Amino acid sequence: MKVVFGCDHAAVALKDQLLAEMREAGYDCADLGVAAGETCDYPDMAKALAEKVAAGEYDRGVLLCGTGIGMSIAANKVPGIRAALVTDCFGAKYTRLHNDANVCCLGARTTGPGLALELLRIFLETPFEGGRHARRVEKITQMEQR
Repeated sequence: MKVVFGCDHAAVALKDQLLAEMREAGYDCADLGVAAGETCDYPDMAKALAEKVAAGEYDRGVLLCGTGIGMSIAANKVPGIRAALVTDCFGAKYTRLHNDANVCCLGARTTGPGLALELLRIFLETPFEGGRHARRVEKITQMEQR
């Protein structure tokens, strides 16, 4: 699975830690930045990452900012993206099973590194259930085309 990571200046340390863990776990990971000492506006990073996921360059994306809220709002403006702010294990699992979310958003100021790692693992390992949920995801896709 190809996974792309991106963050703003509030989440560099957590992004770097998660990226290292996922690479060690065998995921093919890319880092869009930012690096320590750099700054960026979260909508710019969300757009850059979301466009790559929507284009099929990566299977999943991971966006991090202070709360994860700004990243999820911005990423969801890109057609084809279903970004989910993930804060607990149940949500991490069901946003994949039922919503086929393709971008996981995490908050570096609200989620500790141990929990963030567990949430990301659940998000990446959980498949989309399909079935009746596929019909609902298709309705979301149709909403984007208006």
